Amino acid sequence: MRVVVVGATGNVGSALVRALAAEPEVTSVLGLSRRPPDWTVEKTSWAAVDLRRESADTELAEHFTNADAVVHLAWLIQPSRDPALTWRVNVVGTERLLRAVAAARVPTLVYASSVGAYSPGPKDRAVDESWPTHGWPTAAYCREKAYVERLLDSFVPDHPEVRVVRLRPGFVFGKEAAAEQRRLFLGPLVFGPMVRPELSPVMPDIAGLRFQVVRASDAAEAYRLALLRPAHGAFNIAAEPVVDAEMLGGLFHARPMRLPQPLARRAAAVAWRTRMAPAPPQLFDALLRLPVMDCSRAERELGWRPKHTAQEALLDLVSGLRQGSGGRTPPLAARLRHGRRDEFSTGVGRRP
Repeated sequence: MRVVVVGATGNVGSALVRALAAEPEVTSVLGLSRRPPDWTVEKTSWAAVDLRRESADTELAEHFTNADAVVHLAWLIQPSRDPALTWRVNVVGTERLLRAVAAARVPTLVYASSVGAYSPGPKDRAVDESWPTHGWPTAAYCREKAYVERLLDSFVPDHPEVRVVRLRPGFVFGKEAAAEQRRLFLGPLVFGPMVRPELSPVMPDIAGLRFQVVRASDAAEAYRLALLRPAHGAFNIAAEPVVDAEMLGGLFHARPMRLPQPLARRAAAVAWRTRMAPAPPQLFDALLRLPVMDCSRAERELGWRPKHTAQEALLDLVSGLRQGSGGRTPPLAARLRHGRRDEFSTGVGRRP
């Protein structure tokens, strides 16, 4: 099996490349990214593709020729202050990729959707893959994920010869991606020694703050299985238990203390406006509205069960943040060329 991974240098992509290199049924892997890494992986070669460019249609089709499967992981979260650019990469770039898949007659497409594609849903019960995918409209990330779901809704009946799988994971954490996730969501004012939640006697308890996570290696395993099994359609991917203040309090030996939702939201908005944080407050709004997902279909049809609990995924992230951990690809680098000065000089939340 020849597999092309688009967005192969990110959090899930780098984990998937390693998993595919160890898979006997996979004969070769081509990793595509905007900035190919100086990283040698068995059975893997690299090539540069920029989904923003009009020439990407032709370039992708050439790379997809004779491929047995394409995994689409490429997604731009920053610059969050330039939603026109993220739309051009995430939505228009996906349109280009779908045209290339059809032109190259690729038999299998596995796409990285997200819990963020779901419409607001319940927190007290789990929903399956039939829950509407309209996202939270004011958050660019959710809006773009929902729009790509509509693109796939049209692509599937128009191209029945392509087996399409959509994986909808919760928040994907991994120690190797800790530095990247700090840059994407927390900003340059968060330093490793500050990341010690176990030193706080209380854990903020915000109404609606219940979400799901999964370790990057477990998410990569779901993609590997989606490639090998004759499955199609959507699959929710997350580890147990659901993350809330009570779980976090138990994990870090802290007492949950109610924090009014408007106050927390106001703090997020101030941090965004003053460029202390790169994540817009609309993402906070979306987080409070995400449904809890039922992942039983992934276990039943893919044979997927996470090896790590939600607690282990969170501890992995906290450990990585504390140590400033990174990976061997440009997106996962532990530090930028000039350190945090680069984050400030380009404007927090403006760097692609």
